[in-house]
Amino acid sequence: MKRGLAAGGLLLGVLLSGVPAEAQVGAARGKVVDEEGKAIEGAKVLIEFTGGVTRKADATTNKKGEFTRVGLPPGPYRVTVSKEGFAPQYMDIRISLGDPTDVPEFKLDAAGKASLAAQKEGEAIQASFEKAVKAAQAGQFAEAEAAYKDVLAKNPGKPEVVWTSMGIMYQQKKDAPAAEEAFRKAIEMKPDFADAYSGLASLLITSGKGPQAVEVLTKAATDFPEDPKVQFVYGWTLFNSGRAAEAQGVLEKVAAADPQNAEAQYYLGSIAVGQNKIPEAVAYLEKYLTMNPTHAQNVATANGLIGALKSKK
Repeated sequence: MKRGLAAGGLLLGVLLSGVPAEAQVGAARGKVVDEEGKAIEGAKVLIEFTGGVTRKADATTNKKGEFTRVGLPPGPYRVTVSKEGFAPQYMDIRISLGDPTDVPEFKLDAAGKASLAAQKEGEAIQASFEKAVKAAQAGQFAEAEAAYKDVLAKNPGKPEVVWTSMGIMYQQKKDAPAAEEAFRKAIEMKPDFADAYSGLASLLITSGKGPQAVEVLTKAATDFPEDPKVQFVYGWTLFNSGRAAEAQGVLEKVAAADPQNAEAQYYLGSIAVGQNKIPEAVAYLEKYLTMNPTHAQNVATANGLIGALKSKK
């Protein structure tokens, strides 16, 4: 079972909450079985929010090995399953609004030795990764770099996440060549990893290399035409490179394919502002705010634009 790294702080992380109480939560459901596929009753399920705010919920499996937990605000979570006599396991998931999110089936190892060793190794890797993230956020770049390299040496399940985080760290350090190398390494490890494209495009644009950013994202969008995350980064890159008309068509498709992408609504609203389409701009921006996005600067801009646009009516 793959164990994901919590990449907190990456450019595409979106937590959708703050809409009316009856609609702002989601749910998680799953099943726990043994090595032979038989249901495990009474397994404890811990569901922890990993988006920065301490929030925990729990559940217990029934006779069919199934569990359901409702009332969970959307966002990233870690689900840990434990049962006496079995090695515990965890996985990282993202819960969405509306229908329950299906958690991949847990298969617990009764013998537990191999799984427990892998579990401990995974926890050690995660601890090193979290240490690196905190050090980078504190501006302790040498310590962060060492911790990230330690994670890579331990063979993490998602090296593209580590390389992308290193790219963000190098960008904060104002080491553009190292940042670009790290982002490109992440893309090499996982060619459809939208977070890496987002980081690379941001780096290139702020370095005055907008045309190169468009070139990179045009190829990615061609290679992954059905991936809404990659397509969003393509639209964002076009927008930030002064090609709003082209960005509009891309972002409209993203909004249709991924209705929960709040930032697509923001940029469509911004484009409508530039076109002096006031009712359309207000509609996009108000929808954006109902999705309670986490990009503070865009939220502030959206509120300011709505106030200014409504005053013109």
